[in-house]
Amino acid sequence: MKLSPSGRLSAALALAGLCLTAAVSQSAEEAAEAPPEKPKVERLDENRLRVGDVILNQKTREVSFPALVNMREGLLEFLVVHEHGAIHEALFRTKCSPTDINVALTLLRYKPSKELYRIPEKPGGRLSDRFYEVPEESRLASRIGVFVEHEKDGEKVRVPVSEWIRDDKAKKAMPPTHWVYGGSEFYRGTFIPETTGEIAAIFITNTALLNFAGTDNLDDEVWTVMTSQVPEIETKVTLVFAPYKEP
Repeated sequence: MKLSPSGRLSAALALAGLCLTAAVSQSAEEAAEAPPEKPKVERLDENRLRVGDVILNQKTREVSFPALVNMREGLLEFLVVHEHGAIHEALFRTKCSPTDINVALTLLRYKPSKELYRIPEKPGGRLSDRFYEVPEESRLASRIGVFVEHEKDGEKVRVPVSEWIRDDKAKKAMPPTHWVYGGSEFYRGTFIPETTGEIAAIFITNTALLNFAGTDNLDDEVWTVMTSQVPEIETKVTLVFAPYKEP
């Protein structure tokens, strides 16, 4: 059974609570003395910094991180998830921490926008038909282009990730539109994408860092893998989040 966006958030909150409970093997007092370790930011050169396995370029405002091809056929709800996330419906999987990716986006001054999210009728309740109102400045600061780099015929190539995703309704590749950095949510001090493993979603959910901004992003039976364009499963790739430029 597919969950609605509100159902996803409720499930994520419950999962986060379970994970927090399981993780506490000491007393509450001891746990309070051991806050989560902050991501370490390391300078590589004049323009580049590293957070875990995530590289950010202050000049180009690009965030890049390693991933693996996870699917070559079937329905997609996610572009990329952590390896402990919903890998049965994601084109890519990665070992990189969603928190590290979020830190990189924040350092590069991307601003989260809730424009794609409907407002709950009450906290934790059903979603209404109203969307969050977001200033145009914030909307523009949240827009991201997503690319995939890989080796092909001995050379490194970069293509819009939309070329690897098929719109089954239109019988062609996903439109090359922008993705929206939503920033997601925290629950009792835990960053929810760290629990769910959701990094970039095609089917809208506020438990992921990024969401696809194109049409049919609330339809979980439209998007499939463009098999003819995607290399073999386990192929190493680099995913790149970059400032969005109109095609």
